Amino acid sequence: MNTHVRGQNLTYSIANHIGIAIVTGVYSADNPIPIEAELCRQYSASRPVLREAVKMLTAKGLLGARPRRGTWVQPEDKWNLLDPDVLGWLLERNFSMKLLIEFTEIRLAVEPGAAALAAASAGAEEKAAIQSAILRMQAADRGQDDPLDSDIAFHVAVLRGSRNRFYAQLSELIATALRFSIRMTNRYKGVRLASVADHKRVADAIVAGKVGLAEDAMRKLIQEAMDLIVKREAQERRALPKSARADRS
Repeated sequence: MNTHVRGQNLTYSIANHIGIAIVTGVYSADNPIPIEAELCRQYSASRPVLREAVKMLTAKGLLGARPRRGTWVQPEDKWNLLDPDVLGWLLERNFSMKLLIEFTEIRLAVEPGAAALAAASAGAEEKAAIQSAILRMQAADRGQDDPLDSDIAFHVAVLRGSRNRFYAQLSELIATALRFSIRMTNRYKGVRLASVADHKRVADAIVAGKVGLAEDAMRKLIQEAMDLIVKREAQERRALPKSARADRS
């Protein structure tokens, strides 16, 4: 890790480096985070800048801090997994099939409902954003746009099209995890591009105001990914020796 961080936002850069170090196990309860003076030296940062970075990581649940006790790494069950930064740092770790399954379970719980709300509530601007994302996906099929970015743009547009502020605030979280999830599921399918036709069915239902159809089409889209992931996880589990299977549970 290059500890001499530079950039427009030194505080965030330090938080980013330390956050990755925590979730990848460089720092842990058994290997504590260095003291403030050492971190200031490593990052060539002032104490106020470093303390602000520590506050950011404390708010995300990765660090605990208390006067006279100092700063310590929190156990994983204290981490805020709904924070896009924390999720992004988790994805820096070795690939976790369990994490991918859990994320897809959240998508199944959230995105069909968002699609239904979008069909009922989206205005002209939100519908245009959804249609624009489909056009981008079609362009990606022709090699004229980025497949991953256009796919993510579609799912984000549907969340925002719901006009539900809570769904909309999940956009960054969904986008962060989809960068990892889409690559993995496409690799499992043996293709590089998402099915534009399946996504277009969702978009067409939303634009037409067909609530039930939009919800069902989105659920089918995500369930297909879930079935693929679960099948792959079972294959990988069967390939492991019995002694290692318990660790994958």
